[in-house]
Amino acid sequence: MNDTTTSRPPSPRIVFVGAGNMASALIGGLIARGTAPASLQAIDPSASQRDALGARFGIATHAASGDPVGQADVIVMAVKPQQMREAVNALAPQIATQLIISVAAGVRATDLSRWLGGYSRIVRTMPNTPALIGLGATGLAMLAGGTDADRKLAESIMQAVGQTVWVDDESQLDAVTALSGSGPAYVFRFIESMIAAGTGLGLSPEQSRQLALQTVSGAAQLACASSEPVALLRERVTSKGGTTAAALSVFEARGLDAVVAQAMGAARDRSAELGDEFGR
Repeated sequence: MNDTTTSRPPSPRIVFVGAGNMASALIGGLIARGTAPASLQAIDPSASQRDALGARFGIATHAASGDPVGQADVIVMAVKPQQMREAVNALAPQIATQLIISVAAGVRATDLSRWLGGYSRIVRTMPNTPALIGLGATGLAMLAGGTDADRKLAESIMQAVGQTVWVDDESQLDAVTALSGSGPAYVFRFIESMIAAGTGLGLSPEQSRQLALQTVSGAAQLACASSEPVALLRERVTSKGGTTAAALSVFEARGLDAVVAQAMGAARDRSAELGDEFGR
């Protein structure tokens, strides 16, 4: 009898430089999607970080770069932005043909390329904290030296922790940072205000928290599940002369759209400033 079983293609060899929360989220997401733990390794100077990652996922960990980097297909830079230049300089002797993916906020791919003497197989990403539970939103930009295969590979790795959106120019990642990178904090801040207002209206803090969290979660999931414009979903909740209309009229009177636009503009500008600072 003929064997019609098809074998899974080998997993790319991925080395994570940094063993913090984002590296852990990506490793967990990749393994959950079928990546072989043996194809994943991590480098971190912290013994406690290495031990925790190795024990949780069964992957090899190392204190310093060396053979793992030289033999890798992909290097995921998951160190803090302030540590990126030092980490890149340490890796430089082992960089040959690997795809480099950065998940560090504020560090430009063009600067990584410059630090590596013009190396350009680099994808810069901007994930957000919901990636820690597999519900992230990640913006990606690729330098001109990348290929279609690099694009697909980077996308498949980052989709292990949520959805991905490509931008044509790296400078647009400043806007991505302002929208989705910093966005969870905006939502958390709004939830805080809802809880405080509910408590002020006579509900207990526990009741207010439960109702606020479920309302925000449910509304977001409804918007994600619907193909209709968000504005139409809002209109369906808003009866003329009703309670929702009364609340929304206050938002309009206080200039909610302008406040949000101003806040996101400030975040975008600060993202650009950080890129200048980290790139020096």
